Amino acid sequence: MTDVRCDLLCLDLPKAEAIRAELPSAGDLDEPAARMKALGDPTRLLIATALAATDELCVCDLGWVTGRAENLVSHHVRALRSAGLAASRREGKMVLYTLTDAGRALLRAANEVAAS
Repeated sequence: MTDVRCDLLCLDLPKAEAIRAELPSAGDLDEPAARMKALGDPTRLLIATALAATDELCVCDLGWVTGRAENLVSHHVRALRSAGLAASRREGKMVLYTLTDAGRALLRAANEVAAS
């Protein structure tokens, strides 16, 4: 099947209007879309998976665990933080990162999709 369009107009208007009334506005989807996009990068997904395996890690540990350069990890952790998927705290000269509840939930959902 090459054409995925209907050959005739067969709109079920009551059903379509009921669904349309329940849909969020495009602006309401900006934040969830940005969060999903943040996990759409393989390196960020790997970093998030590493963070999910423990309570918190510094960039040095994340670099070693993921086999990535620290400057690359730092860049990607910053993107995860910007999307609200990771949080950080300073302990002396170290900055420790953890996944937020939203980050853990989205990572679980991504893993469920990958497993199916």
